[in-house]
Amino acid sequence: MRTLIVAAGSTGDVAPFTGLGTALREAGHEVTIVAYRTFEEMITNAGLGFAPLPGDPLARGDAEDAQRWQRGGGGVRGSIRLLKLTTELTIEMNQGIIDAAADGADVMLFSQMAMIGGYHIAQAMGVPSMGTYLVPLHPTAAFPPPIGIPDLGAFGNRMAGRFLLGPGFTYFNKVIADARGKLGMPRMTVAEMFREQAAKDWPVLHGYSPSLLPRPSDWRPGLQVVGNFWPVRPQGWQPPARLTDFLAAGPPPVFVGFGSLATGDGERLSRLARTALRAAGVRGVVQSGWAGLSTEDDDIITIGETPHDWLFPQMAAIVHHCGAGTTAAALRSGVPAVPVPVAGDQPFWADRLARSGLSPEPVPFKKINADGLTAAIRAALADPSYRNRTETMAARLRREDGSPHVLAAIEAGPRA
Repeated sequence: MRTLIVAAGSTGDVAPFTGLGTALREAGHEVTIVAYRTFEEMITNAGLGFAPLPGDPLARGDAEDAQRWQRGGGGVRGSIRLLKLTTELTIEMNQGIIDAAADGADVMLFSQMAMIGGYHIAQAMGVPSMGTYLVPLHPTAAFPPPIGIPDLGAFGNRMAGRFLLGPGFTYFNKVIADARGKLGMPRMTVAEMFREQAAKDWPVLHGYSPSLLPRPSDWRPGLQVVGNFWPVRPQGWQPPARLTDFLAAGPPPVFVGFGSLATGDGERLSRLARTALRAAGVRGVVQSGWAGLSTEDDDIITIGETPHDWLFPQMAAIVHHCGAGTTAAALRSGVPAVPVPVAGDQPFWADRLARSGLSPEPVPFKKINADGLTAAIRAALADPSYRNRTETMAARLRREDGSPHVLAAIEAGPRA
């Protein structure tokens, strides 16, 4: 079976699909992941086919409006402009999905942003499809939508979720119009699309842990929470000697990384990380990431991309931005987190960690300073309950795997 997985976004949005793709390939599927060229090597190294999406997420992340929004200084106008940038990037994506599907597919799987246009492209081509989301988008009373807002209670959460999928997604009407226009389909709005999906129970399999965020009882049929899709380690990967030597030279260090944060703030964040690690009296492993962090001394080392499943279990604590993939990897390691959420769904996952007793209170990125980060690191290390609860959660996550559930759904026959 020819399976096309369309995964749009940053490293944390794409890497989990190498694990899903590998599981499907081992079950006899011919798997191609459609993603930005930035991730071609990661995908092909996993032994999977690759097809490119147009655009450059790193360049968009460096745009002034994106920088201001990520730092918390963009306000309403900045958020609107950023939504416009996202819309433009998603429109560009449509042609890449069409081109990839033209080579033939028996089923198409879409991450949450790829679905906006991809759902219609699959329909036009008569290809069955389903969603494979890493975040929950559908309205529920159980929690607020993952857009950085606080819990509003049962009624407020549901209303906020309905707003997100209606007026909140209005900008994406342009994405749908572009996709359907290219394929000669009649016009449809975002709200109409979600109503159509609900009417036919279009399947969405959420690739995060039900132990961390259980399936809401008020979700419609077809919406499942199946467990994480775990990224595969690159074939032949070996840790660099300078990193293994550093780890062997002293007690477990604290990891500091902000993932795909691309704000041009690398120098400031490097100083902040160095100051906080020294003040907390700990060794540190700083991941460069898209922000380009760089700081070195006898007790701090800077690294590039390194498999989290290898690195994180060797840490004393993990300071991270709470992207869905990094949150899962940190929990699976059994090492306590220090959440520093930036934007998007990151505050949602950071709040979930704190509410579950798995971390200290989050340190919002827009308020971050050396004193606050130092205090959070000390709290994560000083209170053994964080590690105890995280180790318990890790044991659960290690028994979970979303990939077999997706395979079963495909073999049962997804809806077009």
